[in-house]
Amino acid sequence: MAWGAFEAFLADDGWAIASHIALSVLMALFPFLIVVTALAGFVGSKELADQAAQLLLETWPQQVAEPIAREIHNVLTTARGGVLTIGVVLALYFAANGVESLRIALNRAYNATENRSWWMLRLESVGYVLIAAVVALALALLIVLGPLLFATARHYLPWLEPVEPSFTVARYAIATVALVVTLVMVHKWLPAGRRRLPEIAPGIAVTILLSLVSGAAFSQYLARFAEAYVTTYAGLASPMIALVFLYFIAVIFIYGGELNAIIMKSRSRP
Repeated sequence: MAWGAFEAFLADDGWAIASHIALSVLMALFPFLIVVTALAGFVGSKELADQAAQLLLETWPQQVAEPIAREIHNVLTTARGGVLTIGVVLALYFAANGVESLRIALNRAYNATENRSWWMLRLESVGYVLIAAVVALALALLIVLGPLLFATARHYLPWLEPVEPSFTVARYAIATVALVVTLVMVHKWLPAGRRRLPEIAPGIAVTILLSLVSGAAFSQYLARFAEAYVTTYAGLASPMIALVFLYFIAVIFIYGGELNAIIMKSRSRP
């Protein structure tokens, strides 16, 4: 089945679709965070947007995340007038492009024919972006308030002090759980048709496993050959590194969908 999924990946132009996903996601990242910043303004704390961005990059390799995180911090800490105007509307539209690229990939993988109108799909994608922004802010609020609540509890319960280092682990665990939930939602509801959780679980598990392996391998590669990117791309080295990383992740994501489709097809045979 693993090889059959790879053959289906090739037949569905997986390499080209992965390029589309990587570029779309990278271009959607900053508009998405602009939306997050706008929503954070409602609760009176733009720092939440910064925390949400850090959480978003928590599972990325350090060499990839750090340069992007610096640029994101610059974007989020720059004062803007009238952010909740036409700029946010455009940001929503461009952020939705990232969602649409995932839909195209999964529709091909699951051999699903899309019968919904384009404007309905676009509205759905915008809805996913808004939901993701609200969830990111909620998780960021949890991370911000967590240490404060823990410090208050420790004042009354001193025996909790040895547990404090586990907050770093908890932060990574929150990011991982958010990733798993996102993959479940994307595979289950984003493409045309409906699939049950047991049908999409294998591809999600493989996606997470291969993404972890790929992230670790890419980190080791960058530790040795990062200078090659700087020499070749100069000031564009950071976005190019992020783009290559996202390309590998997109390939794995599409392969997970193809694997699910192969397993579902084999189970439907008499």
